[in-house]
Amino acid sequence: MDKRPIGIFDSGIGGLTVLAQIEKLLPKENIVYIGDTKNFPYGEKTKEEIIEFSIKNVEKLIEKNAKIIVIACGTATSQSLEVLKKKFEIPIIGIIEPTVEEIKKKNIEKIGVIATEGTIRSNAWEKALKKDIEKIEVVNKACPLLANIAEEGKAKSQESRQAIKEYMKPFKANEVKTIILGCTHYPIYEEIIQEEMERKVELINTGNAVAKFVKQYLENNNLQNIEEDNVKQEIYLSKDEETFKENAEKILERKIITKKII
Repeated sequence: MDKRPIGIFDSGIGGLTVLAQIEKLLPKENIVYIGDTKNFPYGEKTKEEIIEFSIKNVEKLIEKNAKIIVIACGTATSQSLEVLKKKFEIPIIGIIEPTVEEIKKKNIEKIGVIATEGTIRSNAWEKALKKDIEKIEVVNKACPLLANIAEEGKAKSQESRQAIKEYMKPFKANEVKTIILGCTHYPIYEEIIQEEMERKVELINTGNAVAKFVKQYLENNNLQNIEEDNVKQEIYLSKDEETFKENAEKILERKIITKKII
């Protein structure tokens, strides 16, 4: 048994969609979350900057005694995961590998990926998919506005609907039936995307795959917490944001307290 927390980080509220799935599947686990709001959005930053931010986030989570770290951010996964694995001994997982493992179980010949500009530019999803799934066709689309709109709490605004209408055009044109939500902010838009795609598409929420992966890893390495009492979830921000708490409570469907990371 291991009472140490699962560490999770993202550039903002998006990673809470992953946290939500982890707490559903692993309700006995303590969790520490860092939202690097000071440096949001990651999708517009250089690879060097993202690596720098990610290293600091991992160091802070190690200070909080994390036993495993989840990069709950598509951009940080695509840009920094390999560097982090080489630098730190603590187990670190991103959102891409667990999701591709789940997709391998499906008979999919064509798949769409929506993500930040940085993630799409890195081609990380397409490389991972084509490495493990023979002859799969990948249609990529950068959606630079969506993370920002989500952070502002305007996910159901006319602005977001117009953006999604534009972003879904290549998937309609290519008759894509499955789309990976390659940024953890994007599950917030599931309903609007389904409406725009006339409910003819399966949306892959990376949080589901990551939660299953973490559960299996903890079991395989005897790291799970089996006590139900005094489960703690701490949420830290690198910069206080007025809208974070309100938006986070909508995602998690409960009240939260945020603290400033030092």
